[in-house]
Amino acid sequence: MKIVILDGYTLNPGDLSWDELKKLGDLGVYDRTPADQVAGRAAGATVVFTNKTPIGENALNQLPDLKYIGVLATGYNIVNTEVAKAKGIIVANVPGYGTTSVVQMTFALLLELCLHVQRHSDSVKDGKWARSADFCFWDFPLIELAGKTMGIIGFGNIGQQVGDVATAFGMKIIGNSRTRSDQSHRKNFKWADVPELLQQSDVVSIHCPLFPETKGLINTESLQLMKRSAFLLNTSRGPIIVDEDLAAALNNEVIAGAGIDVLSAEPPPVSNPLFTAKNCIITPHIAWATKEARARLMDATVSNLSAFLQGKPVNVVNK
Repeated sequence: MKIVILDGYTLNPGDLSWDELKKLGDLGVYDRTPADQVAGRAAGATVVFTNKTPIGENALNQLPDLKYIGVLATGYNIVNTEVAKAKGIIVANVPGYGTTSVVQMTFALLLELCLHVQRHSDSVKDGKWARSADFCFWDFPLIELAGKTMGIIGFGNIGQQVGDVATAFGMKIIGNSRTRSDQSHRKNFKWADVPELLQQSDVVSIHCPLFPETKGLINTESLQLMKRSAFLLNTSRGPIIVDEDLAAALNNEVIAGAGIDVLSAEPPPVSNPLFTAKNCIITPHIAWATKEARARLMDATVSNLSAFLQGKPVNVVNK
């Protein structure tokens, strides 16, 4: 059985092993695959894995041997799942592997916005503390989270764990989700629709999937609902925010700051307006990428494929 990995580098740049997948078939690994080379590289494959390389209708029509597509991620919008389903091709993803790491990054961004750790460290190394007339100094406002409200758009597994950490900081929680699970154990929590959440939150953190209804959810109109003192965080999917609208909101002080790990185009053009926006922290889509999270992703990928080969596929997204 031929197995092809189209873009293996981000999962495994060399610090993990492909050996367990090699045990399941004849494995070919490409670090990266241009979109126009997908069909050629996957020709004859029964199994194809992709992280962010699109597998669309054109490629699927050229792969008659393909039976299984494994997405090396949780989001699967890069695969035309409807065409795959019509052709009898199973598409499976890996949910949950990066939850802990994404939660950690969410608060890394938030704490940097609140305390400006890196910029204060840079100030110290530039000699400002040594020249200070006082025993301490600060160049940027210092903000405490206790008593403030975090609005979480997408209150699934990741969103709920973000809520747990926010609660530990003494924050109140507003949740928004397509489905409302029982949160009666939370004494600092309420459900709200998106406009109310935006209006009442001091911090808005995005953890919803990218669907047609969430694309462009955060735009000029919705940003106007937020407090001028509010922070916006996005460790989910870039197109949920309209980059140009967020940049304008930051530059015009409609909101106070943003911490984002994802952008609408990745890698982004150098002209992205958020690069020069006020008080905007940007990391290069790395919330998922700790070695521990990638190791869980690798293990789950092997388990998913093993289950498929046993005739009991799991984590199927195109049933």
